[in-house]
Amino acid sequence: MTHNLNFVNAGDGAPIAYRIDGEAGKPVLVLSNSIGTTLRMWDTQIEELSKHFRVLRYDMRGHGASGVPVGAYSLDRLGRDVIELLDALGIERVHFLGLSLGGFVGQWLGVHAPERIDRLILSNTSPYLGPKKQWDERIAAVLQAPDMSETAEVFLANWFPARMLAAKEPVVETFRAMLLATDRQGLAGSYAVVRDADLRRTIALIERPTLVIAGQHDTVTAASHGEQIAATVPGARLVVLPAVHLSNIEYPAEFMQAVLGFLR
Repeated sequence: MTHNLNFVNAGDGAPIAYRIDGEAGKPVLVLSNSIGTTLRMWDTQIEELSKHFRVLRYDMRGHGASGVPVGAYSLDRLGRDVIELLDALGIERVHFLGLSLGGFVGQWLGVHAPERIDRLILSNTSPYLGPKKQWDERIAAVLQAPDMSETAEVFLANWFPARMLAAKEPVVETFRAMLLATDRQGLAGSYAVVRDADLRRTIALIERPTLVIAGQHDTVTAASHGEQIAATVPGARLVVLPAVHLSNIEYPAEFMQAVLGFLR
């Protein structure tokens, strides 16, 4: 599927890979991925979503085919990557759906670029994942590790229920492959984003209609974090699915029902 990727350069010169599915003229929906994955994490949703939307997916910097600058990334930079992508494509306003790190980006856009956002969906994410020390330790560990295999196993255990891991379901292997292919500099740079982000107060400024999707069994961005976002963003709705972290993979039908019900 990589042959369908296009590229724009972000303001700092980093190439951002993207692809578009769905007809021109439909409202644009941007999908933003979790740390350690590529835009392929949305593959199972595209057929259905592209019936209703022009779907714009991109590889977050540090991931997939996008550039991998060395050093710490910032949430401002990840947010501007989206705005610069939209500017390059001449797109004024979008619906935005971000999961995990993509949800951090969604919160930033809701606060800092509300004029670009129509409806906002924040899935399996958090306004703050402190303390900072744990992230510095993870950054050091991933940069020192011989390869990504240990990191991948930790992520998978946090992303999927034990039954899916034990069954070695094909989708688990797909995500394992994405993790193993992730550049350690990209992962370390993205860890820094999460380390430094604290949106607990600022998301009270989000004025766009917002849906929060949380996973009941999520050990990374706990359901309580989703509840916190929904309680802070004025008028936000909350849907809790019986999922771990990748609710779009584990409960695709329920996830899609929540998303389409809100966007339409």
